[in-house]
Parts: sequence; structure tokens; C-alpha cells
Amino acid sequence: MSMASRKRVAPTPDKPGAPNCKADAGVFRPAVDPRRCEGKGECAAVCPYGVFEVGRMADEIFSALPLRSKLKVWAHGKKTAYTPSADACRACGLCVASCPERAIRLVRAC
Repeated sequence: MSMASRKRVAPTPDKPGAPNCKADAGVFRPAVDPRRCEGKGECAAVCPYGVFEVGRMADEIFSALPLRSKLKVWAHGKKTAYTPSADACRACGLCVASCPERAIRLVRAC
């Protein structure tokens, strides 16, 4: 994790963090915007619940992106964050705070 990310997620009263996770698992889930995500893996590094993994973007997702986003994603090796364990999310917000591209938001699960 980069020094900038460490500063963004440092435990302070005005920032989220694992001790402040108040939601039950599965109430919220992280939503990753594939147009913005560069697959740097900060989210996977800070998530205390193992929600994230970084992998190669699926061809069908890549082909649906606008041209400008395709160029950006291609330049970063077509990597993106996935949430295979989204049901384990407890809405601590560390992923949101650590993402340098601001590609993650927490949404209420259906």
C-alpha cells in the first residue's frame, strides 16, 4: 500500500475503518466502476474481509466501455478490481477511502 493510501485510510474520528464497521455482512456491497478502476489493488490490500481481488477485465466488460475508458484500461493492462466476496462486506469504507481513482462506492445490497 502506498504512503498516500495509508494517509487516506489512517484511523481518525472523521474517517471510516474496520473498528467502526457497523453494518451486518451483506447489507452493503462495494460497486467498482470499471471505467475508472486501474486495478492498482489498494482496495484488496486494505479490506479486512477479503472482499476484493484484482484480475484481468472480462472481454465483454471491456468491449462495452467508451473509447476513452478503453484506452485508459488498456494502458493499465486491462486490470480491474472484482468483488467475489461482496456478501462479506461490512461497510467499513476502507476500500472507498483507499481507491486513488475513486472508482468504488458502497451501495445497499438488494
